[in-house]
Amino acid sequence: MTETQPTATLRQTHGFARLWTASTTSAFGTYVTVLALQVIVVDVLKADAFDVGLVNAARWAPYLLFGLLAGVLVDRVRRRPLLVATDALSAVALATIPVLAATGHLDVGWLVVLMAVFGLCTLVGDAAFQSFVPRVVPARLLAPAHARLDQSDAVAQASGPALAGGLIAVLGAPLAVLVDAVSYLASAVLLATVKVEEPWPGPRTRGRLHGVGREIADGLRWVYIHPTLRPMAISTHAWFVCSAVAGAVLTPFALRTLHLSVLALGLALAAAGVGALVGASFAVRLGERLGAGTVIIAARIGTGLAWVLMAVTLFWLPAGTATGGWGGGAAWAVFALAQLLLGLCMGAENTNEMAYRQTATPDGLQGRMNATMRSVNRAMIVIAAPLGGLLGDAVGYGSALVLAGTALVITALLSIGTRLRGARLGDPQTTDPTT
Repeated sequence: MTETQPTATLRQTHGFARLWTASTTSAFGTYVTVLALQVIVVDVLKADAFDVGLVNAARWAPYLLFGLLAGVLVDRVRRRPLLVATDALSAVALATIPVLAATGHLDVGWLVVLMAVFGLCTLVGDAAFQSFVPRVVPARLLAPAHARLDQSDAVAQASGPALAGGLIAVLGAPLAVLVDAVSYLASAVLLATVKVEEPWPGPRTRGRLHGVGREIADGLRWVYIHPTLRPMAISTHAWFVCSAVAGAVLTPFALRTLHLSVLALGLALAAAGVGALVGASFAVRLGERLGAGTVIIAARIGTGLAWVLMAVTLFWLPAGTATGGWGGGAAWAVFALAQLLLGLCMGAENTNEMAYRQTATPDGLQGRMNATMRSVNRAMIVIAAPLGGLLGDAVGYGSALVLAGTALVITALLSIGTRLRGARLGDPQTTDPTT
C-alpha cells in the first residue's frame, strides 16, 4: 500500500487521483460502447432481441469459464501490471470493430468473438482493480473512495449515452466504438504511473499450479459461508439475472415499441447517470445512518420498480407515433424518469456493497472474493441475457421488463430476513467466515 498518514484524506492519498482518473476515463468510453453495440446489433445488422442477448452474453461468458481462476491469478501476481496489460488488450479488441465494419466483414458472429475477448480482459482487469484499490487506499477511506469512483462513473453514465447518441448520428455506431478504444489506452498509461508498493507474492503461490483448487475453494468458502456476504452474494446474483433479462429487451423496446430515435434513447439513458451521481453522492451518509445492508436492499427494490415503470411508458405513447422520434414526448419523459430512479438506486447501492465487501475481507482473499462474486454474477448474465431476449420475442418487450422488475422486488424483499439487513461498514473484519 502507498505510504499514507493516519489522518490523510483521499486528496492526500498518493496514487488515488491517477487511479480515479484512469477509472473515469475508461468509464466514459464504455458508456459510449454500451449504446453503440446495441445500435449496431439492432439497427446496423438488423438482428433481433435474441442476438442482442447473445452479444451481451458473450461479453460475460469468460466469467463463467475463467472467473474463479482470475481470482487466484490476481492474488498470485502484482496487480498494477495486470491492470495495464488488460486495458491495452481491451483497446485492441474494441478497435477491431470499426475496422471490420469498414471492410464489410462485421456480423453478429464477429461481435460475439470480440466481446468474448473484451470480456476476458474485463474479467481479469476488474478483479485486479477491485483488489488494487485497498492497496492504494487505507481501509478507513474505502467508502469515500468508492463514492468518488461511483460519482465519476455516474457522470460518465450521464453524459456517455448522450455523447454516444450524437457520435452515432454523426459517425455511425461502429466508428463510435473507437472512443472506448482510445479511453482504454489512456487508462493503461495512467495506471502505469500509479506509484504503490505491492508485495511480491511469496514462494508458496508465485508461479505454481499446485493448490489452485484449494485456493478457489477458499474464495468460494469465504463468500458463501460468511453470514453477511452469503445473503449479499445471493441477492446480487438475483439482481444480475433480472437486470440481464431487462437489458436484453431494453433497446428493442425503446427503438421498436416506443419508436425512440437513437439520440432520444441516449438522452433518456443519460438520466440514469444523473441519478447515479446523486445516489453516489449520498451513499456514504445513507450507509452510515441506515446501515449498508439496509441501503442495498432498499435500492434493489427501487431498481425493480424502475424496470416496471419503464414498461408502463406504453400507456403514455400516442397512437400512430412515428418511428425515430421522441415517443410523443410524454412516453419519453416517463422512460427517462424510470432511468433516473434506476441510476439513483444503483449509485446508492454500489458504494455500500463494494466498501462492505472489501472491509470485511482480508487482503490475501481480496482477489478470490471479488472474482467469486463477479464470476457468478456474470455467469448469471451469460445464462439470463439470451433467455431474456427469447422471452421478449415471445411475450413482448414490455412484458419481459415487468417480469424482470417484479422478480427483483421479490428477491430483495426476501433479503430482509437475513444478516444482510444489519450489515454496517464498521463491522469487524475476521479471518473465519463462520463468525
